[in-house]
Amino acid sequence: MTLPIGCGQLTWRRDEFSPDQVLAEIAEAGYDGAPAGGADADAIRAQFAAAGLKPAPGYFGAEFWDPAQREALVAKARDHAATHQALGLTELYVAANLTPDRIAVAGHVRPDDALSDEGYAAFAETLNAVGKATQEYGVAICFHNHVGSYIETRAELDRLFALVDRDVVFLGPDFGHLAWAGDDSVQLVKDYGAAIRTVHIKDIDQAVLQQGVAAGWDYRQFSDAGIFIELGRGFVDLPGIFSQLDRAGFAGWVIVETDVTQLPTAKESAVVSREYLRSIGL
Repeated sequence: MTLPIGCGQLTWRRDEFSPDQVLAEIAEAGYDGAPAGGADADAIRAQFAAAGLKPAPGYFGAEFWDPAQREALVAKARDHAATHQALGLTELYVAANLTPDRIAVAGHVRPDDALSDEGYAAFAETLNAVGKATQEYGVAICFHNHVGSYIETRAELDRLFALVDRDVVFLGPDFGHLAWAGDDSVQLVKDYGAAIRTVHIKDIDQAVLQQGVAAGWDYRQFSDAGIFIELGRGFVDLPGIFSQLDRAGFAGWVIVETDVTQLPTAKESAVVSREYLRSIGL
């Protein structure tokens, strides 16, 4: 597959690296781009061009389940979409913000940790409104699952997608977070392939996952113990995922993320993951 490969900036500590340094190291590691953030499209374009990178889809996290915020979230979505349109981007990740109650049960949620029926209905209605607004700019919202949020598991994702308008709400899954949640990423692509427009890929350390689930860790405990690992070093079936994406005709951005690395530097982490992707034909 010939796909644009981006690298998320999260691995670099903000107190140690300037944004320009981060972009330079991402380029040196062999990536095509990185997620765009901010509202000034001209400044973003110039900054990325200076590093030899292209802007990739950005991220809009919010409390979409709160109907009182709907009007404000639609307005914010329009701002994101206008910037993305100016950058030539056609996708925008949207996700539920993390919450204290879900952070506490990260990776081992129970049915009674879920949103209420009213919460799901409000969530879907807001996503529909946001999706319609961004489409006016030629930008599709791509829902992003995340451990520590109200849409973490496959069951929760299915419940939400049974309510949304599939003509205006698409998928931008994070396969590492789905594996952390205990679900099958390859099966997700088989079932939702036509809706997937862009993806985040992570790998997960299975031993850390099993230990944390057994002990009932929260999100930070998992992270501190090294749940995130470079691509090809965990148990996520990345070759299987990309095989299914290829069958589905996927042609969007692939964003590599290792939120926290156990390697000496963020750049080394980025290089390891990029080399792994090359080894499987990407």
